[in-house]
Formats: sequence, structure tokens, C-alpha cells
Amino acid sequence: MLSVTDPQPFAACPAPFNLAQHVLARASGRSDHIALQIVRADGAERWSYGRLEAAVRGVATGLGQAGLAPGNRVMLRLGNGVAFPLAFLGAVTAGLIPVPTAAGLTTSEVTRLCQTVRPALIVAGAGIALPDDPVCPVLAEEVLRGYEALPPADYVMGDPDRLAYVVFTSGTSGTPRAVAHAHRAVWARGMMAAGWTGIGPEDRLMHAGALNWTYTLGTGLFDPWVAGATALIPAEGVTTEMLPLLAKRFDATIFAAVPGVYRKILKSGKPVSLPRLRHGLSAGEKLSPATRDAWRAATGTDLHEAMGMSECSTFLSSSPARPAPDGTTGYAQPGRRIAVLGADGSPVPRGGPGILSVHRSDPGLFLGTLEGDVIVLPEGDWFQTGDMVEMADDGAISTLGRADDMINAGGFRVLPSEIEAAMNAHPGVAASAAVEVPVRADTSVIALFYTGEAEENALIPHAETCLARYKQPRLYIRRDAIPVTPNGKINRRALREEWKETR
Repeated sequence: MLSVTDPQPFAACPAPFNLAQHVLARASGRSDHIALQIVRADGAERWSYGRLEAAVRGVATGLGQAGLAPGNRVMLRLGNGVAFPLAFLGAVTAGLIPVPTAAGLTTSEVTRLCQTVRPALIVAGAGIALPDDPVCPVLAEEVLRGYEALPPADYVMGDPDRLAYVVFTSGTSGTPRAVAHAHRAVWARGMMAAGWTGIGPEDRLMHAGALNWTYTLGTGLFDPWVAGATALIPAEGVTTEMLPLLAKRFDATIFAAVPGVYRKILKSGKPVSLPRLRHGLSAGEKLSPATRDAWRAATGTDLHEAMGMSECSTFLSSSPARPAPDGTTGYAQPGRRIAVLGADGSPVPRGGPGILSVHRSDPGLFLGTLEGDVIVLPEGDWFQTGDMVEMADDGAISTLGRADDMINAGGFRVLPSEIEAAMNAHPGVAASAAVEVPVRADTSVIALFYTGEAEENALIPHAETCLARYKQPRLYIRRDAIPVTPNGKINRRALREEWKETR
């Protein structure tokens, strides 16, 4: 049997269509229900569905009055507050193209992104870096918030395949690429409700990530709102250590985060009491079996992992209805056509390694990469993600790591996360990253970059007890912090480059 799925039918996106109208459709029947709470230790800012929709449509009116026309691009330089979804959905309502960016970017970084997308307007929060000499107007966050009370604009409807928004991803090259998504992308998220989140109208979903990240924007806001549920978003300044208390205080039934957040919560040693929690969601990087087991033991609930990327969001996952077998990530979501491709671009037999790929027909797949005013389409019938995986006979997917992160140790291919999970179990290791680094022209070894109090002479015997010889690090390098990408993933590329530059 070949490593390719035969998807269940999934309804075509209706036309005409508008992403914002679909996300806020529940407002008509749940006007007084709480759609959003921005939570902090001293309380929460609450938004009902009726207030949220009125504010979004008011922002759309204000953007139109500011002289913007459908198709114009609007760069978002905003923090983790309600202004972010108001600006994003307000722009989409008006037929504009929002471009969310990480609030922590430097002036030089955001200048390069601005040159790529050439926005007609930048919406900016106080104190957030702006591009050098912006060639377009800058709208302050407080001015945008003043648009909320304006008369509501009509949704600009149209072809679901038209451009809706642009996000940046570094991909495998390290150079940010502008990924263009269609309005239909939010419709395709319907496959995640059964295949991953299991969310319903009475759920209260807390997401630990920043709103500019597509994982948070989609899973933390859009999915709850499409379901008629409540989204809980931590306010600026909320630390990871505060999240369990806030999740308990605000009755979170679903919690979503990257694996690093779960590890940090569990490493604190404090009890994790979440009486209303039904399950947790994990994405962004590989979830280790040890973290999943520890979360089960601490909370009595399961973690459901998903794989995805900026170009297609998530498309395979575990779910409450179909939990992943231990050691695997999960299954293709209902309606998804995925395959594991070999070097020749054809599906490999089940059980064999290859590149995880998504079929061009997937309604959630991006339009292409934005280059100036042109969208460059992906080539071929399959979009190759760069993730090495294996598909079992029952369709369960086991991840082997990024093709460019895999470690070749003595002829064996080793998954970095396997080494990291083993070493993170040492009480003196707070976090770690396993990276293959060159030591001579023809020789490379496994290096473990780590944070914590442990000394090398304590880590060597620990590795000997829990890792095969060929998986054991040969170098141990203590750091003050492990570098991560803006989305919280371990930045192994940065560690490799740092090693090369400092040798």
C-alpha cells in the first residue's frame, strides 16, 4: 500500500465569500455571548459577539474613509490586544489585504518586510518598531480604535480564491517569504474541528501564543469564533508561569500552545489544576512522548498534536475522536489529501520514510508567494513541506524531523527532538537543542546547546543511560538562552551558523 490518503468529501467553499463574514457569522445568533476575553491577573477585557462584529465593521468603514481601496495592503504592527483582530478582520471586511507582522521585529527587519509587500498603510501600536522612512501613512492604534463606533460597512464579497491576507514565513531558507492566502483558507479550517480541535460552542479556548502568528490567529481566534465559542488570549506581560492559574480562573476547556510552553509549565514543579480542561492542543514543533505523558499525569487530560505550516496551517493531527497512537503525530484530517513522497516525487510504500506533502487541491493551501504585485504559484501537484515522516498501514504519521534538521550520526538518521527529550529529562537542563555541527572538513558531531545548571560531567552519564551511543552528544555547550524563531520554534539554523562563525 502506498503512503497516500483517499480523503473524505469536504464541501466546497460557498461563493461569493468573505473571510471576515464567515468568522463572525455567529454574531447574528449569539450577539450577547462572550466572543473574546483578553485575560490578565487582575481581570479581563470582555467582548461580546455583537460588540466585536460592530467594531470590526466600524473599522472597515474607517479604513475606507482613510482613502484605502479594495486590494490595498495594510501592514499590522500591533501587540497582543484586541486592536489586532479588529484591524485584521476590519481590513478583510473592506476587501483590503492585512499583513500581520511580529511585534518584536527590529526596524531593519520590518523595513525589509515593508519593501516586500509595499503596504498602503501601516497600523502601529505605541513603542513598536516601524520601518525606516515609511513610504506610506502610519495609523496609530488609538486612531484605529476610534473607528469602532462608525457605521458598519458591508462585507466586500467575492471569489473565495481571491487574495485575503499575507503572512511571512522563513521556511527552510531563513529569508522571510510573503505567503499569500485566499479567503477560502478559513473555510478549510472546518476540517480541523473534527480532525484536531474538537471545539464546540460552549468551549473556552485559551491560546498561549502571540496574535501575529497564524497558529494563534487561526486556532486561538478564528476557530472559536466560527464555532460560537469563547477565545481567551493572555494580555501583554502575562508570563508562561501565570498561564495555568489564568486558565483555571477563566474556566478554559481547551488550552493551545507550542510544546515549549507545556514543557515550561511542567518543569515548574507546581501542581497543574485545570478542573474544566477537556484537552490541550500542541503545534509549532514536534511534541515529545515524554511531554505528552507528563501532561496526562499532571492534568488527567490528553494533548493532541497537529502538523502544519504557514502555507497550509494544520492538516494532520490527533483529535479527541481519534487520538494518535503513542509515538505518532496523528492522521490526515478528514478531507485532506496527503502523501509521503520519495526522491522521485512519487508516494513511497507505507512504512518507508519520505517528505510529507499536501495535494494542490487542498482548499487551505496557499495561493503562492507574493513577489511585488505577482503571486508565484507552487509547482507540481504536491506541495512538499520539508518534513520527513513515515505513514503506518492505518494511516498514522510518525515524524522524523525537518529534512534540513535531521542529524546523520554514524550513518544513522537521528531526530533532534528525540535527543532533546532525553536530555531535557535531566533536572539540571531547562531547555536544549541538538544540532549537527562540523568539527573538521569531513567530520561532524552532535552538539547539545542547553540552558540550566547542569555541568557536562553530569550530562555525559545521563546521556549514556538514555540514548544509544550514536545518539549521544559529543559536545555540550551551555548558553543563557536557546534561540527561537518569532513563532517560538527552536532555531537550530541560528545555532549552526553561530557555531561556524565562532570556531
